[in-house]
Amino acid sequence: MTTTADRTSPSRMLPALLLLLTVFGPISMDLYLPALPALTAELDAATSVAQLTITACLIGLAAGQLIAGPVSDGYGRRGIVLAGIAAYIATSVLCAISPTVELLIAARFVQGLAGGVGIVIAQAAGRDVFSGRELIRFYARLTVVGGFAAVIGPLLGGLLNTVVDWRGLFLFLALIGVGILALSLMRFGETLPHADRTDGGLARTLRDYRVLLGDRVFVGAILNQGFLYAALFAYLSGATFVLQDIYGLSPVEYALAFGANSAGFMAFGHLAGRSAERGRVRSTLAVGIAIAGLGAAGLLAAGLTAMPLWVVLAALFALAAGVSISSPPATTLALVDYPQIAGTASSLLGMIRFGFGGIAAPLVGVAGALSILPLGVVTITATVLAAASALLISSARRPVAEPVRG
Repeated sequence: MTTTADRTSPSRMLPALLLLLTVFGPISMDLYLPALPALTAELDAATSVAQLTITACLIGLAAGQLIAGPVSDGYGRRGIVLAGIAAYIATSVLCAISPTVELLIAARFVQGLAGGVGIVIAQAAGRDVFSGRELIRFYARLTVVGGFAAVIGPLLGGLLNTVVDWRGLFLFLALIGVGILALSLMRFGETLPHADRTDGGLARTLRDYRVLLGDRVFVGAILNQGFLYAALFAYLSGATFVLQDIYGLSPVEYALAFGANSAGFMAFGHLAGRSAERGRVRSTLAVGIAIAGLGAAGLLAAGLTAMPLWVVLAALFALAAGVSISSPPATTLALVDYPQIAGTASSLLGMIRFGFGGIAAPLVGVAGALSILPLGVVTITATVLAAASALLISSARRPVAEPVRG
């Protein structure tokens, strides 16, 4: 097995660039959320149909990772990521000029496919060049930056929405893609040497899937993340209607309300990474699940009886913080034992995260834009299932991987 020391030393800019690659997938999901009510009205769409633009992007993000991960294990990381960014730019422009909600939904699916490439390549390339405590630290940073992008998206979108409409927001995403493509062309060197690449095509990929899905620790970790991300994306999908339509916040006020969540997500993700580095992987994961469950319970309570705005905001904060805390230890548990198929393992993790999120997102709109109850039911169900999935890790026969010292 090739060790980190045997690989070509990564450039100083590579970690920062990998963090940037995690941005354009999550931010494309929710930058336009403050303008979603206006988009719904302009395209004459029902609330649940408009929310399919979120679902389509999430499903695309899941499918894109499922494809790009195994392909990058066989052909390298650089070419795949450059193609993905170029496709992202083109589809962002297509979203901006879509005349109907049906075309926008289709364009959002392809945009998600392209955005998923950056996420899975960032995780896999990190596994290529880091190990031990450095690897856990890197995954903590991925959590902070990727989650920050998902949470800061509505804040940035709300501010931009004061000067441009929803079509302008998609053009802004295209500009982000252009900037990331330019940096990648200049600074993203290949991280997977030819000697370490897999061969065997589809048959090899299916064998790798069987190995991964036969590992209780891996399955428990990815299912835990899938259910927690389902809760997170349900919250991102439903909060815009809850805070604007029920509590009367303006797009800017809504965006500012998410500013606190952005800071919390970053802080808790960083602290979770530091805790996992010290060997507290499983306990850190348990704390994250508990905090997310507390937030989901608060949303359910707000759906069952009228609650003041601060209770809902506190519940949303706790839910986001819990997901942030869980992500570094769960990602480490899923990927640390599979350096030779890091792309394939990352693709399954990402597919579950965003696929579950895509299923959960439209469910929060089934009772219309004036009810919090569906959001509470979806998030509490998801966090309970996340806790049950984590039990697979503790019941596994093989020792659970802990960080390597040094």
